[in-house]
Amino acid sequence: MMQKRAAWRKQEEQLVARWGEAAERYRLIHKELSARQGDAAPDKELSSKAQAALAEIEALRRQVARLKREFLSGERY
Repeated sequence: MMQKRAAWRKQEEQLVARWGEAAERYRLIHKELSARQGDAAPDKELSSKAQAALAEIEALRRQVARLKREFLSGERY
């Protein structure tokens, strides 16, 4: 049981780290997009990077929801 808990904890720590990285990446992209707001044409590459970062955050949200569901149902810990 202790090995399972250690594996779960490691998985949770990795998820938190990935969440932080994705959020920081999106923050920086959004900051750059805001700085270019005055440009006539939006930067498509930057916009696609922002969409990819949001998609990654959404995928991480689903993982958090799955872990929460497992915890509340008693499957985890």
